[in-house]
Amino acid sequence: MASADDKNFDDINVTPMVDLYLVLLLIFIIMTTAGVQGVKVNLPSANSKPATQKLDAPKTQAVTIDSAGNIKLNTTPVTLADLESRLAAAKAATPDVPVVVRGDRSNQYQLIMDVLDVLGRVGITQIALATQPK
Repeated sequence: MASADDKNFDDINVTPMVDLYLVLLLIFIIMTTAGVQGVKVNLPSANSKPATQKLDAPKTQAVTIDSAGNIKLNTTPVTLADLESRLAAAKAATPDVPVVVRGDRSNQYQLIMDVLDVLGRVGITQIALATQPK
């Protein structure tokens, strides 16, 4: 006669394995979010009242990248090299010239990064990325 202690177990206890997978998943999530680095930009702050135009305020330069990948400085079509030379001239005239980057949502991210790279090479620090609220 067999006692209850001699019974064979046919199932596998998977609880320790699930605990291990959850710990590994948690470590993976923490490491991937810690590794994400962004581009540091100095965005303007918004006031509840409309801003008034100052006479000595620098003229804001607008860089627009349309859905076809064409780059425009204000309303003039430019290449990346031409953009760099024109922004360098604007920075020489006004050292703290603000630049607003407007990119179409269907653009590839590389075009936006190329424009931000040009702004960094020129030394422009007043950069804003234009978005629209949902």
